[in-house]
Parts: sequence; C-alpha cells; structure tokens
Amino acid sequence: MNVIYQPNSKLDLTFERVVDVPVALVWQAWTTPEHLMPWFCPLPWKTVACEIDLRPGGQFSTVMRSPEGQDFPNHGCYLEVKEQEKLVWTNALLPGFRPAPSSVKNNSTVEFMFTAMIELQAVANGTRYTATVIHADEAGCKQHAQMGFHEGWGKALEQLVEYTKKM
Repeated sequence: MNVIYQPNSKLDLTFERVVDVPVALVWQAWTTPEHLMPWFCPLPWKTVACEIDLRPGGQFSTVMRSPEGQDFPNHGCYLEVKEQEKLVWTNALLPGFRPAPSSVKNNSTVEFMFTAMIELQAVANGTRYTATVIHADEAGCKQHAQMGFHEGWGKALEQLVEYTKKM
C-alpha cells in the first residue's frame, strides 16, 4: 500500500518560494550539520548544535539558542530521504522510529508534535522550495502559525540563500 500525503488547510502550514540557488546547494545546506547551523533559525537566534543521520529512521536534532542564551533542543527522526528532492522528518519519533515519550515531549521545548517536509524542484533560475509542516490538531497548527511560522521560515530561507551563495 502506498500512502500519499493529503493536504489539510486546518492542520498544515505551507511555505513556498523560488530561490536563485541550485538544488544541490540547498540540499547540502539542509543535510550537512556545518552548513545547516549558520542559517537554520532566524537571527538573532542561533543553532548551536546539530546531528544528522541522513536515512529513514536516522536522527535529525538541533539545539537553538535564544538571544537571552536559553537553549531549545529539538529531536526527531527522518521518515523519508530522497536525494536532492525531499526530506521528511518528525519530532513525534526518535531515531530508529521509536515513539517520543509524551511525558517529556521528546526532551524538547516544542509544545506540539509535527511532521515537516522540504521539497526541492529544479527550475530555470534555481530551486522551487516548498516547506510543509503537518500538525496533529488545529490547536498545534494555530500555535505554530502564531509563533511566526511564515516569517521565521521565510527569514531562515533568506539566510540559507545568502549562506549558500558564499559556499
């Protein structure tokens, strides 16, 4: 059985842009810790740690630091990895597809579980970049939107573009 993602406007947030950077560089920025850390969260926030095991069941973890110096760890598991096309991960699972303990919220400061998907498509002048975050319920989706999903992911993508042009 081949299950296909079905968009739901009440549960999903989507962000799409065309950037003037080749798919290969966008992919590298998303899949290599030393290239992800400089751009991953909107400044003045910083990503101070990152672990990537780029395979289904592999770990995707980051630690974001606020301007006040507070660390926010985020742990997750890759669900799908299609070279230079698609990354899918979730914070509802730990590496090895182990369910995240709900009592500790995955050792994370995130208050809702989600699945995120980055899709890359080569276009004439660069890359069509689509980010989708799938939430379990409307409350989590609304909370993520109110936290500044579109602004934050937009700023991070601008930082990714700027960074990759210097690679």
